Amino acid sequence: MACPIGNGTSPARNGAEEREKGENYWNYLHLDKILSAQALKSGAAGAQVHDEHLFIIVHQAYELWFKQIIFEIDSVRQLFMTEKLNERRMLDIIKQTNRVVLILKLLVGQIEILETMTPLDFLDFRDHLSTASGFQSLQFRLLENKLGLRKESRVKTKSDYSAPYRDHPELMSQIRDSEEQPSLAALVERWLERTPGINSRGFNFWERFQKAVQQMLRDEVQAAEGIVDEAQRKDELDLVKGRSALFDSIFDVKVHEALKARGERRWSHTAFQGALMISFYRMEPRFNQPYQLINLLMDIDELLIKWRNNHVQIVQRMIGSQQVGTGGSSGYQYLRATVSDRYKVFLDLFNLSTFLIPRQYVPPLSRAMQFRLSHSLSMGASEAQEFLCDARDQGLHESDSEEAGAAPPAGEATTTPAAAT
Repeated sequence: MACPIGNGTSPARNGAEEREKGENYWNYLHLDKILSAQALKSGAAGAQVHDEHLFIIVHQAYELWFKQIIFEIDSVRQLFMTEKLNERRMLDIIKQTNRVVLILKLLVGQIEILETMTPLDFLDFRDHLSTASGFQSLQFRLLENKLGLRKESRVKTKSDYSAPYRDHPELMSQIRDSEEQPSLAALVERWLERTPGINSRGFNFWERFQKAVQQMLRDEVQAAEGIVDEAQRKDELDLVKGRSALFDSIFDVKVHEALKARGERRWSHTAFQGALMISFYRMEPRFNQPYQLINLLMDIDELLIKWRNNHVQIVQRMIGSQQVGTGGSSGYQYLRATVSDRYKVFLDLFNLSTFLIPRQYVPPLSRAMQFRLSHSLSMGASEAQEFLCDARDQGLHESDSEEAGAAPPAGEATTTPAAAT
């Protein structure tokens, strides 16, 4: 109640207004700190170089966006760390991963602004950088680790990437945590290993897929043998033989493990099966969001490669290909070596397309498997029972009957398809 004497404003309201007045745009964003963080070394030396201001702003903007990307990746990793991922959280995962993709697109384009600086403009202040270098970006290294870049995949340099921070215990602690905690790639691998239908219990996608590939290869051999021209017939048969050997590399677990040991594959044999199954049956409701996630993860890898490539080009443009980088790396030569498959965290997802087969050979889903992949949280018990009865009336195989018994109860909270058991 307002005081009867005075301006009619209660003390509580006065306090609220004071707080509102104090929390303005400038203070909320701490712009006094952000906008005063551009200390030009050339100016301190007595001859300020105009383009040094742009150089600092661009790299500070990168670091702010790296911070946001790490924030999003940490959130997604936390969601995946649960034993069973609740289906309701998949939208959050898709949203946050897509946000990372959009930020990376922005960062790839941001290099164009830096390219408005000429090599001579950069040379005017390069000596003032001393040993400071983008090679020392702590946040970028944390991001790589949290995504899942393995230490053995990194290009060897004279000093470890953590060397600049050895006198900073709190920063070294962040680096150790990023190396030791489960990466996004490791968590997604574990998630894919639980894709329903890939194992011998139930649908057994992998066995059906092998039979489908064998039929496809037999048809290709038959078609090749029908070619009249001997040289062309031999070429076609050699192609089929090569494709057969390629498929053997995923059907033979020992071959897969050997390729993994050589770094040509990243994930377990089971996780690869799960990713391939999701790719084939992506139109099924329960696989739609996992398929979106698979594509977003490839987008992240692809954009990081583009960012590294743009970085390579601008370094060569500014200092050539022979000068050593300010941070002690080999400069252009080092950066060029990072633009390769060894730096692709989700390499296995890119290679899925190698093993896709024409639609007519894709094994059809059983009725029970269709139920599992179309089952939604909103489906009522009677509706689910009707679906299962209809499936049984049409005749299920023994393995299908087992699947039907394994289907999640209608109306019960379920996990995402790749996390379901």
